[in-house]
Amino acid sequence: MEFGRVPEAELNTIHFSLPKDPAPNKQVLPGKKAKHPKVYLGCAKWGRTEWVGKIYPLKTKEKDFLDHYVKHYNSIELNATHYKVYGAAGIAKWAAKAGDKDFKFCPKMYQGVTHRGSLLNKEFITTEFLRGIIAFEKHLGPVFVQVSESFSPKRKEELFTFLRSLPMDMQFFVEVRHPDWFGKPETWIELIDFLRSLNMGVVITDTSGRRDCAHMYLTIPKAFIRYVGNSLHPTDYTRVDDWIKRIQYWLDKGLEEMYFFMHMHDEAFSPELTVYMVDKLNAACGLNLVKPRFIDQPGDLFK
Repeated sequence: MEFGRVPEAELNTIHFSLPKDPAPNKQVLPGKKAKHPKVYLGCAKWGRTEWVGKIYPLKTKEKDFLDHYVKHYNSIELNATHYKVYGAAGIAKWAAKAGDKDFKFCPKMYQGVTHRGSLLNKEFITTEFLRGIIAFEKHLGPVFVQVSESFSPKRKEELFTFLRSLPMDMQFFVEVRHPDWFGKPETWIELIDFLRSLNMGVVITDTSGRRDCAHMYLTIPKAFIRYVGNSLHPTDYTRVDDWIKRIQYWLDKGLEEMYFFMHMHDEAFSPELTVYMVDKLNAACGLNLVKPRFIDQPGDLFK
């Protein structure tokens, strides 16, 4: 992911600490730990050739990448669905790869709906997109609705009308990027209140050059976090440490589900940072999350 990328020389000058938890989150989280909270962690794509010989066996063919991905992660932020509308038959084949695992696909809405022209009058293509992803069945996680970086609050009513049209029996998370959404408190709070009224989540994006997107607001007792690392720069690890503390706090306060997706400007290094994160998260929160196992490296990468 290139969003929010800055030159490496600037990374040590950025204040990466996460903001304090916003007061409205107290209205969303019940204040006591959920009985069976669900925590999912994954990447944006499984088709990474750089992982062959790293976490995929040598000579693994691309058609078999997903078979191996589901052994290392329990979810994926599925960007493939942003670029093509897949039919139910193809989606069902992907879902079958997860078998009986508690694995979630979190499909990103097709760009023909969200990034090309108006959001309105897209009923047919939106329905086709949704018709396909329903085939994930028990493996369907939240649907990720992103509008472009140029989509400003001036188009607020267009966004609100579109979101109202989406089915209520599916879980959606919404990501906005235009700086004006975050620039005025009243604009941001209106969006947060609107999403809460529809039982929709708001995406939190932690990337170096856009600290406003790491806003820490929750609209439902579920979180969808897009973390963008910098190819194992030292700040990647301290940022993850900060996230461990926040996730632990949210779980203690009643967070029901968390989806955390690891991105890198160079995705070759995503497995290393997810190993670090899972080890820390399991230790801090008493979880038993699956983590990448490296070829010819049976032990822990980080202790």
